[in-house]
Amino acid sequence: MITYNPATLTPIQMLRLLQGTVMPRPVALVSTLNRQGYPALFPCSYYTIAGSDPGTLVFSPVRNRKDPSAKDTILNIKEIPEVVINAVSYRMVEQANLAGHEFARATDAFLKAGFTALPSEKVRPFRIQESPVHFECAVKQVVETGKPGAADMLIICEVLLIHIDDSAIDSQGCTNPDKLDVVGRMGGDVYVKASGKALFRVRELHGKSCAGVDAFPEEVRMSSILTGNDLGRLGSCDHLPSAPEVLKVMKSEMFNRWVIRSQGSRETLISIVHSAARELIARNEIFEAAGILLASSRWAGKDQA
Repeated sequence: MITYNPATLTPIQMLRLLQGTVMPRPVALVSTLNRQGYPALFPCSYYTIAGSDPGTLVFSPVRNRKDPSAKDTILNIKEIPEVVINAVSYRMVEQANLAGHEFARATDAFLKAGFTALPSEKVRPFRIQESPVHFECAVKQVVETGKPGAADMLIICEVLLIHIDDSAIDSQGCTNPDKLDVVGRMGGDVYVKASGKALFRVRELHGKSCAGVDAFPEEVRMSSILTGNDLGRLGSCDHLPSAPEVLKVMKSEMFNRWVIRSQGSRETLISIVHSAARELIARNEIFEAAGILLASSRWAGKDQA
């Protein structure tokens, strides 16, 4: 691995390394208002959840490097400490990018970017009609974190009201990521869609007991066939097959066919069984995969479980 010392990097080098490795980052379009009534829009990928009781969102605006004091969003928040944080969907990402241009302060950013302004209910800044999610927020704290010219402050916001496109809410009250179709920011000018084939599921383990990867023999843990994801799913079993269950697998017709194919070679049997286990894991038959893995280890006289 290549090691970088932040003390030896320029701010630009540090920025590129962080943006190119901490990803994907959710993209928000932050709406603010100044005392004269002019709205500003700020596309932000330094944005995350920071709590749920109360609901708390944090974003970090990047100051203008030529004039760090001139970022409209920062100036507006100092005048009116309220924001609307709007989610950015794929169909509006180019408009969001345009909204990030440094327009003159006395400019209606909604008109420039082609967005429709909606009145908010609890705060003064406008919502974006084209966005699938709006968070009306009160700014609770501004934390300075570094030198001007980078994302050098955290804007901590309490969520006062949430608006979500009704087509994106299912009958259980959960959001449908395909309907929201939001985007994430990668490094440079690369984005990613958080919908469709990009989505996959990982079983939640909260409140469940797990055997752990260390419950398996060394040849399983160090397998050249099983991936880290395979091991993680094996380790998520709440319990492993018992000794009688493993013995039953060893006496099965399927396992005996594998033994015959291996022609007495321990390495060949491990390869056959580990490949079969991968197929079972892919079909979500985790307990069955654990059973054949433990059976092959016991057959080889290497059971360390």
